[in-house]
Amino acid sequence: MTKAFASAGDMEEKKTSFTQVGEGLYAFTAEGDPNTGVIIGDDSVMIVEAQATPRLARKVIEHVREVTDKPISHLVLTHYHAVRVLGASAYGAEQIIMSDVARSMVAERGQEDWDSEFERFPRLFQGHEEIPGLTWPTTTFSDSMTVYLGNRRVDIMHLGRAHTAGDAVIWVPDQEVMFTGDIVEYHSACYCGDGHFNDWGETLANIAAFEPQAIAPGRGDALVGPDMVAKAIAATEDFVRSTYKPVEKVVGRGGSLKEAWDAVRAECDPKFKDYAIYEHCLPFNVARAYDEARGIDTPRVWTAQRDKEMWASLQG
Repeated sequence: MTKAFASAGDMEEKKTSFTQVGEGLYAFTAEGDPNTGVIIGDDSVMIVEAQATPRLARKVIEHVREVTDKPISHLVLTHYHAVRVLGASAYGAEQIIMSDVARSMVAERGQEDWDSEFERFPRLFQGHEEIPGLTWPTTTFSDSMTVYLGNRRVDIMHLGRAHTAGDAVIWVPDQEVMFTGDIVEYHSACYCGDGHFNDWGETLANIAAFEPQAIAPGRGDALVGPDMVAKAIAATEDFVRSTYKPVEKVVGRGGSLKEAWDAVRAECDPKFKDYAIYEHCLPFNVARAYDEARGIDTPRVWTAQRDKEMWASLQG
């Protein structure tokens, strides 16, 4: 039986949760599907991550309306990936915020990523007919910016490259809570296809330096309490290191992409095989690690055609 590519065969609906991570702060999670954060201010609401379609975004809005009737004024997108941004139109936010690097990635590879992810993860794109087009920010920042939702301060920062070159994190200082996007995951594989392995660990250390009391990660359960936060950061760092180091050794001896794949499976399967989207991410992670180990700093653009070629080469 031929193995399904990425998550093409995953059509099972996921159970959603809406967890309070601080006063007026919530994490919408869905068993390893993309998470969304909610920050309630004095007069309005900020959403972190849009979901893949307006249909999925409305599921988030239903939960928001269970806890507040304040209007949604801001939408922050931690990076450019289609599964994170294409549901933006449902929120009606006046301000859509990205890092300037993330915006440049929309321009450079946004449509290619959309086409690629549509084939990788069809379940997340049910209702895709409603998507009006690529999501563009109204506001960008280079290193950091601050938004006040009334008296509630929200700091939006770029702490280093990791999941992508333009990752943003969102810090709510009055509750010491951080929304990390896909820089931190919990019991879910990291997608590293656009990643920067050698920078990721330092970026995680920069997050840890804030000593968050809670984190809403990119995927997986909300992380409430310093112990759970520390556990998730350590596990994410281990996942990234365990993926890259075997590939680096294979490249060092002139080995092939298939050899790198086998080396990563040997290292990572025993520790991470039960993580959400592990099999989905693995081929993209190995391919990107193989490029980075060969000195290719900027991740190559993933297209639907490149996906197929890479998958065929790994299947032998």
